[in-house]
Amino acid sequence: MRWQELPVDSLAAFRDGAVIPAHPLALDAGRQLDRRRQRALARYYLDAGAGGLAVGVHSTQFAIRDVGLYEPVLELAAETAAGWATRPVFLIAGVAGRTAQAVQEARTARSLGYHAVLLSLAALKGSSEDELVGHCRAVAAEMPTVGFYLQPAVGGIPLPRSFWRRLAGLENVIGVKVAPFDRYATLDVAHGIAEAGAQERISLYTGNDDHIVLDLVVPLRTEAGELRFVGGLLGHWSVWTRTAVELLERCRAVRGAASVPADLLALDSAVTECNAAVFDVANGFRGVIAGCHEVLRRQGLLEGRWCLDPDEDLSPGQAEAIDRVCRLYPELTDDDFVAANLERWLA
Repeated sequence: MRWQELPVDSLAAFRDGAVIPAHPLALDAGRQLDRRRQRALARYYLDAGAGGLAVGVHSTQFAIRDVGLYEPVLELAAETAAGWATRPVFLIAGVAGRTAQAVQEARTARSLGYHAVLLSLAALKGSSEDELVGHCRAVAAEMPTVGFYLQPAVGGIPLPRSFWRRLAGLENVIGVKVAPFDRYATLDVAHGIAEAGAQERISLYTGNDDHIVLDLVVPLRTEAGELRFVGGLLGHWSVWTRTAVELLERCRAVRGAASVPADLLALDSAVTECNAAVFDVANGFRGVIAGCHEVLRRQGLLEGRWCLDPDEDLSPGQAEAIDRVCRLYPELTDDDFVAANLERWLA
């Protein structure tokens, strides 16, 4: 499928810029898929104003592939979006593994009605740039593709500007999730896209959970002109999604303005501090998925914070860190919104 074949309204939602939560995995106490709560999560994101869903990604747990849940989880999210959304949304499926696996996952996503795939390169550590580009070309031949610069701390590999220039030269690449948690590497992506002359086709989405607000308000200057992040595809936005939508709207409102309000700039450090607690930065991100689950558990969206790996849980002190940011930044949570709608989402 080529990007020109995508529904016009869904593609417009992606290109205009949206909140796209990285969808978690709802499990019951037996670590089996909890379909009711998995559906409730998607309903929550859609009602909160998300412009899309990213499923089968890191926050969904890569291990879903090992337990036969990849296709069922993708299918459930697509069905929920089709039956619940009241506006066009953009569905992104995470694809991973070596080329044969990634291509097959792209075909699965296409068969389920997804619009694009988010391509993880973590399994290709040690590959040459030519091999990486060839891998991306094979996946992009199947589906519109969103490139992914994953931070090395959670399995990503360093990717030079030349790689991003060559990736941007692939016609079916329509976006990049920039998530190296590194300003130098973030600039490499922008310059690579500009050098390829692909800035009109490729939409930039921040995945830099440590720098969300400034990514959304500060342009990146290149020789081809300014590039801007249009939205975020974020694990952090899998929690407190309603306030994330409000934050993106505030950032969009000041694009092109002569100045950015100081109170909006100050939110960058506040959001980053919240992310540090939820993502367990103090312990090298070991509790990142459990941290997101814990916030959703406290709101009632998840029954527990269980992960597929029984040893994966909150780090010592992480619960207290989440307590602290909730007390310090209550305006960045959306507990009241969730409480008012939870029964309907779980129905």
